[in-house]
Amino acid sequence: EERLPQSLSPLFPIKSNMVRQIWKDFWKVLNTDVNELFSPDAVEQTAKAGEVVFKFAETLEKSPDSTALLPLAGQINSLLDILNSPLGEIVEAALPFMSIATGILKFYVEKTRQEPSLELCVALVSQAAYLESLRQFLKQNPDLKTELDLVPSSQAVQKQIIKLGNKLEIAGEEFVLDEKEAENTLVCFHNSKLAHIFNQILWLRLQESGLEEEQAKLITERISRSTHRHFKRSLATIRDSVKELAAVYGEGWHKDLQAYLSLDQYLEGFIAQKPQEKVFNKDFTFEEIYVHLQVLPIEENGKIHYEASPENIETWVKNRLQEESKSGQVLFIQSGPGRGKSFFCRMFADLVRRELHPIWTPILIRLRDLKNLELNFDRTLEAAIGWDFARSNSGWLTDRNTRFLFILDGFDELLLQGGLNRALQQFLEQVALFQSRCAENPERGHRILITGRPFALWGIERLMPHNIERVTILPMDKQIQQQWLGRWEEILKKNDQSGLEKSKAFQNFLQVPDCLDEVQELVQEPLLMYFLAAMHRDNRLQGNMFLDSSKSEAKLLIYEEALEWVLRQRLEAGIHLNRHIKNLELEDFYSIFAESGLCVIQSGREYASLGMIKQRLELKEDKVAQNLIELAKRQQSERNQSGNFLQNLLADFYFKSSSEQDNSIEFLHKSFSEYLCAKRMVKTLIDWTLTTNKRRQPYFIATTEMEWQVYDLFGYGPLNQEIVEYIVAILDKQQLNFVLLFERLEDFYWRWCKGEYIEALENMQDTLPLRKSRQLQQQKIKRGQQDVEIYTGLNVLILLLELHRYGQTNPELQGKISFYPCGDPESNSFHRMHLFRIIGYTNYLSPFTFTQIVGKFLHSSDLRQVVFSGGLLTGSDFSNANLRSAYLSRAYLLGANFYKANLTGVDLTGAYLCGANLTGANLTNACLMGVDLTGADLTDTDLTGALLTGANLSNVRWSKQTKWSGAKNLHEAIEVPKVWLDKRVQGTLLRLKTR
Repeated sequence: EERLPQSLSPLFPIKSNMVRQIWKDFWKVLNTDVNELFSPDAVEQTAKAGEVVFKFAETLEKSPDSTALLPLAGQINSLLDILNSPLGEIVEAALPFMSIATGILKFYVEKTRQEPSLELCVALVSQAAYLESLRQFLKQNPDLKTELDLVPSSQAVQKQIIKLGNKLEIAGEEFVLDEKEAENTLVCFHNSKLAHIFNQILWLRLQESGLEEEQAKLITERISRSTHRHFKRSLATIRDSVKELAAVYGEGWHKDLQAYLSLDQYLEGFIAQKPQEKVFNKDFTFEEIYVHLQVLPIEENGKIHYEASPENIETWVKNRLQEESKSGQVLFIQSGPGRGKSFFCRMFADLVRRELHPIWTPILIRLRDLKNLELNFDRTLEAAIGWDFARSNSGWLTDRNTRFLFILDGFDELLLQGGLNRALQQFLEQVALFQSRCAENPERGHRILITGRPFALWGIERLMPHNIERVTILPMDKQIQQQWLGRWEEILKKNDQSGLEKSKAFQNFLQVPDCLDEVQELVQEPLLMYFLAAMHRDNRLQGNMFLDSSKSEAKLLIYEEALEWVLRQRLEAGIHLNRHIKNLELEDFYSIFAESGLCVIQSGREYASLGMIKQRLELKEDKVAQNLIELAKRQQSERNQSGNFLQNLLADFYFKSSSEQDNSIEFLHKSFSEYLCAKRMVKTLIDWTLTTNKRRQPYFIATTEMEWQVYDLFGYGPLNQEIVEYIVAILDKQQLNFVLLFERLEDFYWRWCKGEYIEALENMQDTLPLRKSRQLQQQKIKRGQQDVEIYTGLNVLILLLELHRYGQTNPELQGKISFYPCGDPESNSFHRMHLFRIIGYTNYLSPFTFTQIVGKFLHSSDLRQVVFSGGLLTGSDFSNANLRSAYLSRAYLLGANFYKANLTGVDLTGAYLCGANLTGANLTNACLMGVDLTGADLTDTDLTGALLTGANLSNVRWSKQTKWSGAKNLHEAIEVPKVWLDKRVQGTLLRLKTR
């Protein structure tokens, strides 16, 4: 008992006789002298008792009579005597152990014409089920079986097995297998007292066979938790002979067995296949290229804890699963695009299947598959899984024999699916509540792991439930990159005789001084590493191609090169393409791909219907694209190919048929759709800058047509950060009139602010937002006209903010592009409440609409004298922004970023700035009366002349460069750092002395 690990030895009262007495009673009923059967000499032969059990089973099958069986039974303490033999021999058993138990019970009924007691059935069948669970485990792990083959049991284990067959004492008390305990064992074996006793023996047995303590502990628990299946299968065959069994289980036996079969099929047919799927439809699998990444914890304020030690991502999750104190925590893994979140999910789900099931049973769900978010999270899970074990069994989440690990991949895709309504916050609250209840209820010991991009949490981080533990995936360091390159080398060698040479050449390429800085940052992301490696293999990379490129520009260049590389590969191969199509230029294909990217993004999912793509291409009147489609359609007809011709055309270009909906396609990686969507948007932005020589029609795209195109491009939903970065990077490479583009967008913005488009009285039946809304709804994309109106205006606002930043940093545009969301504060057109009204208007969608869509794009903006009083601006990014004399009283600014912002003279009376980043901010003469700065970062902050009456300074961070000595009424603030007050008093005394 002292050697038993705490997790395998729950405290419970143990009384009375054990399995041996039931065994003796059993044979006594068969009219045999018990004293002869259990002589001391027989017990001393324990070391060979395992062989006796096997012989007993063989005799039971061939000659089931008491004359042949009784002498053998006299040499057996219990069926667990088998554990005295080398464990590897268990796999070689000719008969399943369940047949021994059921054979004995049937023999008993035939000889006595009596029904065996429930205790007898449970005592006997539990041993057989436990051994069968062990046998199946060793069969599934042949390497382990080989390791355990030759080691017999020690005397210590032999004594434990003898105790099991006689009177067992633990903590000075005897164990009783009474009717109540037998029923508890039937319902949940792994939590029973019998399981505790069996586990103790097996745990010791595995260790003396050469396993480490923790490994033996894990295997023992897996075997214990698998026992109930064999238990139920065996008892199902004899339940008609034992009425008490039927009373305990009722009619649930058959359904339970069906559910277990469905679950096995799910694990083998779905989870186990994920690592074996092809990467980008290439000739290697996810398993072949996978490397283990590292994570760092994220603090409650949303900041990454860089001082912590990096931890292997799989180890981090497994450790949290093992800690009972963490059972109420939702595990959340976040990172940017291409960092390996979905890759990890598929690989870790299979790892859990192989190494932890049934302690934990993995369920992998792509959150984009959630069609609806039910009010009850149990139903949400049931609908998302769709397999029989979840749909046909209403109690699947309260079965104490099954504990699920739900891996929910792609939290950010819920944002795309549900827009910015209450669904996002509701989902988090549901998940957190579900996890809390699981921790409190022993029938629901499940855990939840979520992955997603961090932008989905923008503006709501401070409102997240407290039982969510977050980490971020770190970029691949040098060591992990070398592991990746090693796997890449193996893939190349398998498929190419010169693979080793090419692999070494790519490693040398990464060390070229001309591209070291840019490339080394890019190859920290697994997706970009793959693109670079594959393109280098095909001679598509040059050492100096990334010179003078920022990270976003270099990333864009890789995507451009990757797309062209893929196109050339497919065109040269001629797959699905006839000679006419092969002769087309690469640019001829871009229109279809870009439109497809736009459709996928506008759908709010990761796939788009082919009808939507075809319709948009026809409306564009793109002759080349339409001719391309017609050629593909004609070729398909000539070859009698089935399926959609557009689908066949796209199939070879990093598209695949969507598993979610017929006649739909999706990109093999989400980043492709975002990049191509940005390309499509930029194409139209450039068109708006084209001019003519006509006075009446100065622009190639007339204003009325441009206004519709604005709604058409941006009315679908919020622009995400990745798309905006791509747009800016692509525009930067173009030769266009940025000033004209800014002026046309700004004109649209001010007219939108006045409500001219949604209140177009001359044509109320077909306003632009209504027209776009109808278009989306035809494609089953739920957007009302007011949704479209809000998304369009806020997305244009984002573009104007980006153009403003671009204009301030580009020497040729400085002084030519300046955007003021409320008008120029130096002019008569300035309306300080203008942005405040926009925030209020967008609350139609949710209270955090403005923050979630625009909040992250407010950095470096000019917001002088703007009114934000009482606004919900949680987590907004005001870094380097000019907020001089702005009104932020009572505003909710939890976790907001004011890094080096100009807050001179700003009114922050009563504002909530808990956890805000005010590093380097200028708060000269600011009004901070009653402001809550709990946990704020005041490093290098200038508080000269700031009024701090009633300000809460609890746990603020500051530095030697923080200027607080000139602050007013510092003594009236709350929780002022002691050093500040001490120095203030010293300074006052010094001045008095000088006078």
